[in-house]
Amino acid sequence: MSIAENLGRVREQMARAAEASGRSPDEVTLVGVTKYVGAAEVAELIAAGCVDLGESRPQELWNKASEVAAATGVSGAVRWHLVGHLQRNKVRRTLRLVEMIHSVDSQRLLEIIQREADSLSATGEATPGPVRVLLEVNTSGESAKHGLAANDVEPLLAAADQFPRIAICGLMTMAALEGGPEIAAQNFAALRELRDRLRPRAPNRVRLDELSMGMSGDFEAAIREGATIVRVGSALWK
Repeated sequence: MSIAENLGRVREQMARAAEASGRSPDEVTLVGVTKYVGAAEVAELIAAGCVDLGESRPQELWNKASEVAAATGVSGAVRWHLVGHLQRNKVRRTLRLVEMIHSVDSQRLLEIIQREADSLSATGEATPGPVRVLLEVNTSGESAKHGLAANDVEPLLAAADQFPRIAICGLMTMAALEGGPEIAAQNFAALRELRDRLRPRAPNRVRLDELSMGMSGDFEAAIREGATIVRVGSALWK
């Protein structure tokens, strides 16, 4: 199948999962994860209508954004998402490129994002609005995964007023590597339930509207549990 056909199939699966849970398909954003492919394939995906793109590593995002802009000439139409771990020394260059960072997992990282956003603003390089971020939560409890423990999320939200250049928009998680669809659904439900508990107590400037969860093997389960963003890679390219 072509990339456009793969995209169509994924969107159909997303729509069915949304409708099965009483939601509109328009409530869920597809982020096409591009780490498996080169600029030519990404250009095909953009031409087929997917302009939210994600990379797991900052350096790969920098390189891919440059390559795709050169290949397509439509860099302004693409919205890049960093969906993997962000090292502190890579914040500044990443901020120049991204629509959203899905993987904030400490107050220290928020402090560095705030500092670099201030610096970029002072030099006229900043984007007009605040840096949009999600807090990554380790709902599976796996030691190999990044992310906050559930109990550590509320204290970070309480500190939000210290970071006026950052908009905390929601939460992100990854399902357990083992356990199949049932365990994945439990991990996704745990994130939704955490968001629902925290939302009434969050500071006024914090909006917990977004739930980024679900990848190629489990995005339908994630949508059924309330995902507003799914991060799909291999299903688009195989």
